Amino acid sequence: MSTKWTFLLPVVVVLNLIDLTQCFIPTFLSESDSISHKEITIKAILQKTAEVCRDIAAANEQDFSLTIDDSLTIEQVHEVCSSTQGTSFVLSSFLFHSSIQDIYSENARVDSQFRLSAERHFDDETFQAGRNIITLGIADVKENVRMENFVTGRLILGTILHTLQDFYSHSNWVELGNMAPYNTLITSEQPLENLAGINIPTCRSCVDNVCDDNILPNVLENRLLTSGYFSPFSSEKPDGKCSRGGSADRTSETEPIGGIGKDTIDSDHGSLHNQAANLAVTATMELLENIRIAEGDENFLRLMGLFQSPVLCFVIDTTSSMEDEIAEVQRLSSEIIESRRGTLLEPPAYILVPFNDPDFGPLLRTSDADFFIEAINNLTASGGGDVLEMSLSALQLALTGAPPLSDIFVFTDAPPKDAFLKSTVTALIEERKSVVTFMLTNVESGRRKRELEGVMSQVSLLGASQLYRDLSRASGGETIEVSDREFALATSIIEDSLRSATVIVFQEERSNPQSFQFTIDNSLENVIISITGNPDLTFNLTSSTGVSQSSNESSGPLASLIMAGTLHRLILNSDSETGLWKISVDSEDPYLVRITGQSPVNFISNFVEAREELNAFFPKDGRPFSGSNVTILITLTGGDSVTLSEVTLYDSAGPTEVNGTSEFIGETDYLVTFHEIPEGSFALRLRGINNLFDSTPSMFQRQAATQISTSTVSVTAEVNITNIEPNSTVFIPFTISISSRGVTNETTDETFTVCATNDRGFESSSPTSVTVEADSGGKANGTLSLTVPENAETGTDVTLTIEVENTISADINFAVLRFGVANRVSDSFPPVCRDVSTSNCPPSSSPCNSSQWEFVVNVTAINGVSRGNVTILSGSGTLNTSTVVGPAGENITVASYRASCCADRVELSAVDSLGNEAICVGQARESTTNAPTTPTTPTPTNVTTNTTGTGGHTVSTTLYVWIPIVILPLLR
Repeated sequence: MSTKWTFLLPVVVVLNLIDLTQCFIPTFLSESDSISHKEITIKAILQKTAEVCRDIAAANEQDFSLTIDDSLTIEQVHEVCSSTQGTSFVLSSFLFHSSIQDIYSENARVDSQFRLSAERHFDDETFQAGRNIITLGIADVKENVRMENFVTGRLILGTILHTLQDFYSHSNWVELGNMAPYNTLITSEQPLENLAGINIPTCRSCVDNVCDDNILPNVLENRLLTSGYFSPFSSEKPDGKCSRGGSADRTSETEPIGGIGKDTIDSDHGSLHNQAANLAVTATMELLENIRIAEGDENFLRLMGLFQSPVLCFVIDTTSSMEDEIAEVQRLSSEIIESRRGTLLEPPAYILVPFNDPDFGPLLRTSDADFFIEAINNLTASGGGDVLEMSLSALQLALTGAPPLSDIFVFTDAPPKDAFLKSTVTALIEERKSVVTFMLTNVESGRRKRELEGVMSQVSLLGASQLYRDLSRASGGETIEVSDREFALATSIIEDSLRSATVIVFQEERSNPQSFQFTIDNSLENVIISITGNPDLTFNLTSSTGVSQSSNESSGPLASLIMAGTLHRLILNSDSETGLWKISVDSEDPYLVRITGQSPVNFISNFVEAREELNAFFPKDGRPFSGSNVTILITLTGGDSVTLSEVTLYDSAGPTEVNGTSEFIGETDYLVTFHEIPEGSFALRLRGINNLFDSTPSMFQRQAATQISTSTVSVTAEVNITNIEPNSTVFIPFTISISSRGVTNETTDETFTVCATNDRGFESSSPTSVTVEADSGGKANGTLSLTVPENAETGTDVTLTIEVENTISADINFAVLRFGVANRVSDSFPPVCRDVSTSNCPPSSSPCNSSQWEFVVNVTAINGVSRGNVTILSGSGTLNTSTVVGPAGENITVASYRASCCADRVELSAVDSLGNEAICVGQARESTTNAPTTPTTPTPTNVTTNTTGTGGHTVSTTLYVWIPIVILPLLR
């Protein structure tokens, strides 16, 4: 009988103590001589990623000219890694930047979400608990990579990197004279040795605030490992123990006074700060190498975000009236996939969500293009019941199942039956920053309008397609309405969206005649102007040199025009002039102007909370308070020759424009502050200077896809875990607060509806409403539960969305939590390598390069784990693997390696399904006897791999025999 577990997850206490965050600073507000968690993480990722790309280039006999050191930039690594695959496309580092930012942002979040957890920071000599966090986290990252949950993998990676890096600033590892990382921290099978016991004094008081020699001599002489104690509340600590130190650490006020922290150059041991930071970089690289060995180069690069194309995601109505549209999507899917196969533009994953009535899903996610094509081709049109369909439920499933920044295409000819999900879907769009495009056929035709009589109350008075337009506008996408015969022509917009390095230059919705100005810069290629609205609208386009083209010209001096239903698509000529352009649109109906192009120059934006007293900032989720000050981190792509000039928030409903104040904080990052932003939904726009391509600076203009909406209500639910075990329930406290002009309203008395949903359909419960009482300080608390079923697979990711709505004003806000499903296992043992047979090389009278030798090794995983993945780590020969069944029913991987006699050594990496690794090493030595042989191997059941190595070296010995296999356990 299984045991069911229940956990209560406490909300993290939010403290406003000065200098509470005493560790490597997470992310600096301004340039500093100290090294932050962000810098440590980026340096390690860039160097390890460059090493992987160098090895790939060597395997493919390609040049690799980049010098790998700690001065690498994201643009340099992105460029050299892209060049190893060869391309003529416009490339952008946007996704690489975003992935790295996900990792270091989650690293920084540890200081706000787990700030009082000693083991998360290696405080209080919690070495075993800290290592458990790291090793279990590594296993979780690997499992998520295998499940292709790369986003969740990055988030877990960021959290464990924080803990690993803090070891070097909070312990005395550096003071002990160590020049290399403590790799025992990332493997669970090696013991933690020489730990200072709880009763062993480790420090003496600092003298006159000088703490350079406050560690006791016997600790250093006996190489005892200790770390500083820390508490912002209590001065108590074990007798004679070191403190971490700093103004927030009350334990440092108790004998022995002072600390051993190396978080900044101003810390008690600040003279060792740079050495600690450098060791943290190297340790981070070792952890990344551990993941690379286990999961392979391709998956490692995907984890780092090194791809050009977004995920291809189709949400398709499969009711009987969609037969022609399904056939066109089938044709288009095959065309897109085949044209990109084997190139940098090949999507990293494919997602399909069908929907009908009353069913929707299941979600299919795969990286296998042929499997996706087969799934698309197996779709058939049938059923449908009434006119309305479950389109928003399907879209909600796609938004939670697809990674952030995805392009999602919804195909339907029906209004939504589940229009009540509009606000939930909008919240997910804002959180995921995915672009949603609706392809509608005949939704508001005369026949449809007659069919809709009597059910329009379900889709509101806005009209059947207005809801879709609202959602696409919030995401930065489009809603295109066409007839059946125009559908194929309109699908060209899908290929436009899937181009590499796509940027939004300008986007705005209006319902009256208007002229719009936009800037074409010298980095832009293949500019497309899309106008969606009444098919009879007219427009006039004017270039920077005064040349004009009207909507009556299908092919004019400036562009070629394609029309399909509500879509007017202008493709600018390749010789278009740079500078300020204008397009004037004449229509009294709602229309959207969207201008895109291809360019390496783009930007990433994220809300952050600036803490000036710490000179640091932290990630911030949800919608900002109306009337409050808002800080946004802007990261420019394209290199340091691209600079920021101005940033604005623009609401066309007013129209309202709010100007931001920007501050350069290093690399290509800027902190932009907006003061007292009003209520509304805003487009984030920026302008800057681009010096990429010639000596003349070029002004560029860009716009974020996702709109920014403000709210008077907030919901927070910070928890202290990242994983949930199968067959367990977690209880998650949350807090709702209400504001007035950006300040918590402590006199209000209002009720809010609460809705909690998750993308896996796991059982959950929450209160349907929460009331903020007038005497409650403007806040109210609630608790929801989430139950993970017993059969949930390890590596599954779960997205939980908590939506709160003011019942009077219909104002909403949301919180999104992500968890991984992780079944904690006791197996931390590496696979076992057993030498089966070897063969000799001829004596010195024969050239070594004219003969070959072979050896066979059996690889068995401990505790019956089925998968044994064996690859060449070092060696120039050929490896064949097969699977056999052993006498006890265990699965054995038989590895047969064959190489030239000129190569005297081979290293094979053996990895089991839990990510435990071992290296099987064989070394030749001179001998006067024949090599021993052992019995033959069992008969293989299936051949799985044939691999050729790229390493190896020449030796001068004349006769060879293999010594016993050496097993080197690697890092779990």
